[in-house]
Amino acid sequence: MSTGPNRLFDDFAKLMTDAAGAAQGVRKEVETAFHAQAERWLNSMDLVKREEFDVVREMALKAREENDLLLKRIEVLEAQLSAQAK
Repeated sequence: MSTGPNRLFDDFAKLMTDAAGAAQGVRKEVETAFHAQAERWLNSMDLVKREEFDVVREMALKAREENDLLLKRIEVLEAQLSAQAK
């Protein structure tokens, strides 16, 4: 059985090892709770994923191009009607 300063150092080292293990466990629990809360917060913001955004963006660009083509066709048809009316 150890006595004297060696025993004191051994007990202190064991105490520090136990404290470090406990601190690491607490850190892991805090990280898990933080990640869960952050995920709940982001989900509540009703954000869209990048892939969904890109799909909708492409649809909007295609719709804009179609609208431009239709506008040109309308202008041509209006010009023809105006020419026939004269």
